[in-house]
Amino acid sequence: MAVLDFWFEFASTYSYPAAMRVEKVAAAAGVTVRWRPFLLGPIFGAQGWNDSPFNIYPVKGKYMWRDLERICAKEGLPLTLPPVRFPQNGLKAARLTLVGVREGWAPAFVRAVYTANFAEQKDITDDAVLGIALRAAGADPDAAVAAANTAENKAGLKTQTEAAIALGIFGAPAFLIDDELFWGNDRLDDAIEWAKRITA
Repeated sequence: MAVLDFWFEFASTYSYPAAMRVEKVAAAAGVTVRWRPFLLGPIFGAQGWNDSPFNIYPVKGKYMWRDLERICAKEGLPLTLPPVRFPQNGLKAARLTLVGVREGWAPAFVRAVYTANFAEQKDITDDAVLGIALRAAGADPDAAVAAANTAENKAGLKTQTEAAIALGIFGAPAFLIDDELFWGNDRLDDAIEWAKRITA
């Protein structure tokens, strides 16, 4: 069975619709999804950016929000602007996701966090908000937080971000099949077709 590595960042707007549909689309095609949280901050910093390009270039940001409205309307997904400064900090959620990958509840947790961020106007740095997402995914919040905050898990997220950079990933969402990279929510279907082709 082909494997699609789904690289995403919780601050990434276009990762929201991708995360909400990737598993369903992949399953229909007989493709396995590996969930790969990472951080865009180091990647943007290496380019001399200290903020999201959607904030640095307001015209681009205005277009992005309108584009995301159209995408979410098409997919039947709710969309509201986050309640705090965009982009939100996804560090805690990413560390928790690594625990979820090991324990099997990552996909449901990821979807719950994206829903809290982009549909429910909640602060995803808030431990209570993350606790709700963990419970919705069937995880024990206390145990998950403890595991996420270990030195090993923190280092794991750093290593995963470094791996993304080494693979040539420069934004989110990104989809990787072996060494073939597809970038952007609008390339998910192309990535799935590529995965099907190489296993045909």
